[in-house]
Amino acid sequence: AQQPGTPLSDQEYRQFFRSLRATHRASTACHLRALYGCQNPLVRRLDEYENHGVIPQGPICSELPGTPFFPDFCAFSFYRCTRKRYFIKV
Repeated sequence: AQQPGTPLSDQEYRQFFRSLRATHRASTACHLRALYGCQNPLVRRLDEYENHGVIPQGPICSELPGTPFFPDFCAFSFYRCTRKRYFIKV
C-alpha cells in the first residue's frame, strides 16, 4: 500500500484512467470540474483516488517541462483539463 497523499504509480495510473481513457470520458470529468469546482464530492473522490486517498496540499510538482509547479492539486487538475493533457502525472 502506498502512503496517503502520494501519487499513483504508473501501473495504478493506467488502472485509474482506464475508465477515462476515451477522451470524451476524460473531457466529461473535466467539464464537471469546471462546472462544480474541486470541492464537488465526485471531483474530490476522483482526486483522492488519484492520490491514494488524500488530496495533496500546497505546491504540486509535475512531469511537465516548462510548467513544473502548481500552487495546489486543483490548479494542476485544471491545467490538465484546459490543455486537454488529461493523463499527465504529478
